[in-house]
Amino acid sequence: MLMSLIIFFSSFIQILSEPNMYDLVLDQAIHNCKNKNSADVDIEILKTLISVEKEYQLPDKMKGLLLSSACYESGYNPDALGDRKFSKNKKKPKAVGLFQMWPWWENKKYGYGIDRTSPEASARAYISHIYKQVDKVKKRCFFKTQERIWISAWVHAIRKPKKEGRCYEKPLHLTVLKRWHRNIDKVTKEK
Repeated sequence: MLMSLIIFFSSFIQILSEPNMYDLVLDQAIHNCKNKNSADVDIEILKTLISVEKEYQLPDKMKGLLLSSACYESGYNPDALGDRKFSKNKKKPKAVGLFQMWPWWENKKYGYGIDRTSPEASARAYISHIYKQVDKVKKRCFFKTQERIWISAWVHAIRKPKKEGRCYEKPLHLTVLKRWHRNIDKVTKEK
């Protein structure tokens, strides 16, 4: 009995001493975002994105989805402005915030009624919009793994709908996320 308790607690202590996947992703997000210098990263924004993402219990290979999107789109700048080429006068930005959201996100009737410059509000709207696509993707795309379902839901959420769907497409943000996960795998294998 005593020996089994010792084995249990030693394995429990080992689990506690191993870094959490989100700690590893956070480290990658700070040091490996090509659109942002690591000295200028607001870590509180990244922690906010992680806390929002944790509510959705993503598969391990998808952890960091919000961080990679924010890195790719704005370099973690909640006040970023973009997509001027789509406005009538080519000067007014259409996309705003961490995820470069268009004005419809602010609309309460057709969007999410959010302030696009608020990191938490935009993160909640962004990931809930992706989550809404999960059931549609399961019905349309017939993928077996949770990772593939989430990737397809991500594409369906951020791109204009297509009649035939976007089952076999991938978001550009995924390249950032996969690079971070490869780096994490290297680090954990070295230990």
